[in-house]
Amino acid sequence: MPVVVPAGVQVEINGSHVNVKGPKGQMQRTFSPALSISREKDQIVITRASDAPEQRALHGTTRAVLYNMIHGVSAGFERVLEIEGVGYRAEMSGQNLVLHMGYSHPVTMEPPAGIAFDVDAKTRQVFVRGYDKELVGQVSANVRKVRPPEPYHGKGLHYLGEKIRRKAGKSGKAK
Repeated sequence: MPVVVPAGVQVEINGSHVNVKGPKGQMQRTFSPALSISREKDQIVITRASDAPEQRALHGTTRAVLYNMIHGVSAGFERVLEIEGVGYRAEMSGQNLVLHMGYSHPVTMEPPAGIAFDVDAKTRQVFVRGYDKELVGQVSANVRKVRPPEPYHGKGLHYLGEKIRRKAGKSGKAK
């Protein structure tokens, strides 16, 4: 399945090295030389030499990564984390994210290049936005790691829509 290149996105292909530039940012990546990547009008086509299982898996992965690169520089990616628990909150301090998660001190997180934090205090949500899908996911996981949700009361940081498996807790002794 070819990858469609939207208007406003420039793609340069040098053998197995691909450069993608768009309104949100610029990305580059080197793929396996076992696959050939070519551009046909407003589409990128990936072809493989054989139907070996390794080649087929590499083909699908390459296509997905290329799609994510193009989508990221044109529209961007976003992960939403929800804060659950009394007294837990997040706020912005310039570009940095400051989390008050029940520790004796606030936890300050500085965004890496290409990542932006945003906080909605009313809905108690933290937004992680960027053009690199892998980096957005990794930074979101690092933010969640500050206070992962616990199974008894469900307090902590969790992804929007994530199901927290709850435990029953202690039960009284029957006499």
